[in-house]
Amino acid sequence: MKGIRSRIDYILKHNLIIQKLYKIVMSLFFKLLGLFIKTDNHLILFNGHGRRYNDSPKVIFKYIIENEKYKDYKIVWALDDPEEYDIPKAEKVEMDTLKYFVIALKAKYWVSCVNIERGLHFKKKQTIYLNTWHGTPVKLVGNAVSGRNDFNFSNIDIFCYSGDYEKEIFLRDFNVSEHSLLFSGMPRNDELYSVSTDKINDCKKKVNIPADKKVILYAPTWRDSTDKGKSYSFNPPIDIAYWQKELQDDYVLLLRTHAYTNKTLGIEFNEFVHDVSAYPDVNDLLMVADILISDYSATLFDYAILERPIICFGYDYDEYAKERGFYIDLKKELPSGVMATQDEVINHIKTMDYKVESDKTIRFKNKYVKEGGNATVKCVQKLLI
Repeated sequence: MKGIRSRIDYILKHNLIIQKLYKIVMSLFFKLLGLFIKTDNHLILFNGHGRRYNDSPKVIFKYIIENEKYKDYKIVWALDDPEEYDIPKAEKVEMDTLKYFVIALKAKYWVSCVNIERGLHFKKKQTIYLNTWHGTPVKLVGNAVSGRNDFNFSNIDIFCYSGDYEKEIFLRDFNVSEHSLLFSGMPRNDELYSVSTDKINDCKKKVNIPADKKVILYAPTWRDSTDKGKSYSFNPPIDIAYWQKELQDDYVLLLRTHAYTNKTLGIEFNEFVHDVSAYPDVNDLLMVADILISDYSATLFDYAILERPIICFGYDYDEYAKERGFYIDLKKELPSGVMATQDEVINHIKTMDYKVESDKTIRFKNKYVKEGGNATVKCVQKLLI
């Protein structure tokens, strides 16, 4: 079923004629269906990034269920694999089923970091829709992507942002309405603003990292499928044996692939390199990491909150820039530019002045991440008036 869904997703994304026809027909169908479904004023529908129990919606959900003030609300989580999750004080529904769309039409409140309507348009006027989004854009998104002009988030009632840089992107390329913008940062990042040594040590224990080792987190972005949606693989040009030889005395390496990546190639995991792609809480990984290696991921902005060294390993930078495109010149804007080879990355790690690199990250953070730390409270107070 997952394979079939991936193929359908790929076709809808890449065949604009089929995509347009699908949106017109299904949007009309669900709008008509909604006329016969009464709104439940105490029902909240949640979904997360990659259709999982995660990201800012999870943080908001936990805040709501732990607050006596909101005890009368009923909550449903929409997930690809509901049976894999044990979610307290909530019901679950499988994503993209008829039952899911019926619940969406019934719920007074929607909370998402992606798209509740699944690319369609059937929201009722009385429904209040909070979208936290799932990261500050580095690569082109929405209608800025070649061949796309179908992003229309003008019916979202509350849309989170962290600074002027991304505000302009959301207004222009997602067609978000300015009156819906909430200057809050992302709820998922709130805890990154108050990290203690005890918290870091606790996270190291949870991730099973030796206390005497420093940590490198490698968190690359998603790459599109090369086999028409059969798989979404990740195969970086690195020699893990070389990395281990050069770094294992001081470091362990954690690999965290994007939520949509379903196959990792060319890497064998061992006591030096750990697969943490399925680890449930990405913030734990960010907090234990002494250095972040990424490429074009929004994780660059999240990790900048911690004011630690950032490395952009852009081995396919020119190709990616040509095919997808970027909002900023990464070679100039990122703390240490873009490194094209593993040799550059390894040498930089071994020779860096940690404070100097951290100071570069602070300047990057101050330019791009203007707000955060109390986003969860701001979102819930705005949503559940």
